[in-house]
Amino acid sequence: MTGREAHHDPPGLSGQTVVVIGASAGIGLETARRVRAGGGEVVLVGRDPERLRQAADELRPLSTAAFDATDTDRLKEFFQGLPDTVDHVLLTAGSPFYMPLADMDLAEARRHFGERLAMTLGVALYSADKVRPGGTLLFIGGTGGRRPGVGLAVASTLTAALPALTANLALELAPIRVNLIAAGFVDTSLSASLLGDRLEARREELRAKLPIRRVVVPADVAALATHIMCNDALTGGTYDIDGGQNLIAH
Repeated sequence: MTGREAHHDPPGLSGQTVVVIGASAGIGLETARRVRAGGGEVVLVGRDPERLRQAADELRPLSTAAFDATDTDRLKEFFQGLPDTVDHVLLTAGSPFYMPLADMDLAEARRHFGERLAMTLGVALYSADKVRPGGTLLFIGGTGGRRPGVGLAVASTLTAALPALTANLALELAPIRVNLIAAGFVDTSLSASLLGDRLEARREELRAKLPIRRVVVPADVAALATHIMCNDALTGGTYDIDGGQNLIAH
C-alpha cells in the first residue's frame, strides 16, 4: 500500500449518532450543536431537566435522559435502554475539586475521586456493547492539575490518572477507540461559578499571557472533539487544548 493509498480524509459525522453526557451546557452543548450542524444525530444526557429541555428544544435530539451520571446504576440503565448502537459517546460531566489538605473533608474528597473514576469506568463498561466497532469513547479532563499547588491534591491525582485509564481502555475495548481531551481554562458557566467576581480578571490575564492571545471557549473544544470522533486513526491518546497555557508560568 502506498502512502497515497494509506492516507484518506476522515469521514464526517453525517448520519452518525453521538451520545453526549453533560449536554445541557458548556462543552457538551457546544459539541452537540456541532454534531447536529454536521448532519449527525444526538442523544442528550444532563442532570438538570430544565436546561436539558432547553437544549432539546434547540437541537431536536433522538432522545434525552435527565439523571446524574455519577449514579452508575442509572448510567447502566441508560445504556441498556438505548434501542440501537451509536457511533460515539462524549462524557463531559463532572467538575474539579479544589481543597487544601488543612481544610480537607476526607469523606468529600473520597466521594469526588471515587465518583469521577467510577463514572468514567461505568461509561466504558456499560457502553461497550452499544458503540460500533471503530466508534469513540471520548472523555474530558484537564491540564490544570499537572503543576502541583496548594489545594490541588485531588485534582492533580485525577489529572494523572485519566490518561493512564484512557490508554488502558483503548486496549481493552478495541476496536472501539478511546481518547481523552485535556482542557485548560475554558470560558464556561462552570468557570464563572468557580471564579465568581474574579472571572473577568482571569480572562484578561489569559488574553495577555496565552500564546494565542485569547481565551479558549467551548466551541474550540467541540471542534477538537468532533475531529477525534471523525479521525479513525486516533485511540489511546490525550489531546491538550489550552491555548498554550502549559507553556507559560502561572
